[in-house]
Amino acid sequence: MSQTMLAAEPKKRQEESNAYAIAVRQLEAAAHYLNLDRSLLEVLKHPRRELTVNFPVKMDDGSVKIFTGYRVHHSTTRGPSKGGIRYHPDVTLDEVRALAMWMTWKCAVVGIPYGGAKGGVVCNPKVMSRNELENLTRRYATEIAILMSPEGDIPAPDVNTNPQVMAWIMDTYSMHRGYSTPAVVTGKPVEIGGSLGRTEATGRGVMFTAREAMKYRNVPLEGATVAVQGYGNVGSIAAYLMQDKGCKIIAASDSQGGIYNPKGFDARDVLRFKGENGSVVGYPGADRITNEELLELPCDVLVPSALEKVITAENAPRIRAKIIAEGANGPTTPEADEILYDRGIFVVPDVLANAGGVTVSYFEWVQGLQFFFWSEKEINVQLREIMVRSFNDVVRIAEEKKVDMRVAAYILAIDRVAKATVIRGIYP
Repeated sequence: MSQTMLAAEPKKRQEESNAYAIAVRQLEAAAHYLNLDRSLLEVLKHPRRELTVNFPVKMDDGSVKIFTGYRVHHSTTRGPSKGGIRYHPDVTLDEVRALAMWMTWKCAVVGIPYGGAKGGVVCNPKVMSRNELENLTRRYATEIAILMSPEGDIPAPDVNTNPQVMAWIMDTYSMHRGYSTPAVVTGKPVEIGGSLGRTEATGRGVMFTAREAMKYRNVPLEGATVAVQGYGNVGSIAAYLMQDKGCKIIAASDSQGGIYNPKGFDARDVLRFKGENGSVVGYPGADRITNEELLELPCDVLVPSALEKVITAENAPRIRAKIIAEGANGPTTPEADEILYDRGIFVVPDVLANAGGVTVSYFEWVQGLQFFFWSEKEINVQLREIMVRSFNDVVRIAEEKKVDMRVAAYILAIDRVAKATVIRGIYP
């Protein structure tokens, strides 16, 4: 092997593990079908703005610790930027860049008038007290307030954040404004302007798109086997909603491991058990398995709902699901996508499958701006209509272009964002 090839190998491995590099590669792969002007492609590759903040937080023992946080706006061409905030020890700026770009495509795929944003704080919330989390949240919200507003940038929950965190952010922002501003964040508790149906929205969207995929691939809904990696807010809700439609949940996992029973188990009871014990591991009547083993189980539908890059070129040849509905953001690498497509495994990509959350966040934002609130039935009916329409839009492009569903979703999204960019023009 030549020295050039040897030098290229570490770079290739680095790119494969870098979320932003993956996001750019996905953009380029889809843009090829649109014959975009090179300068326009460069605009779409780069985030519009990035903010890094280093801020002090007073801990329970009286000490002061410095935390690093990020907020990235990828695009504001089609509307205000929208995206979640995650608390995790492994948060990086490149990860946040990638997630912001994916949010742009996600909003465009379902036709929501937002651009993409994302935020994160490098921390381990599992070892922090409620008081420390509140202090961190309020200080982080103050630091990113120069970007955040109901008209400009609207955060939402993500990994290790929840409605309570959104409530603290909304309250902090409102205190600075001098009046209540519920539309500044979504995913809030209903009591302070949150939307009915928002908690279940992402999982419900996964269920809707998985159901459409099963119809499309002639997989009977009744008795279909489902494995869920990541039994958090998205995975657990997708599981019990799919169970309600007749599916059989045979495996579930969280950060501590997984459980498997080919005869199935009750998805809501597993959620209860996890709430009481901190993990699905140990659930009665199920065998313990690893997260890696869960991904390779024979099943009709696999729902990866944990973190990025869990389905790779290494394990993709061993995936035995007929359909993959991505509850997480970026769970499949580009190399794995090619392998899955060649093997005939139907992937409902993240920018479509988990777009239910941002769709109902949009509903919540509209309600907050108007101070006029909808019933849960109205929200779920509108959500289903948008998810089913968007699934069919992506399938149509996949059939026309003879590409996989991810490339098709990107073609649809990039075309919408590119056209909006050209129409608006370059200022000044």
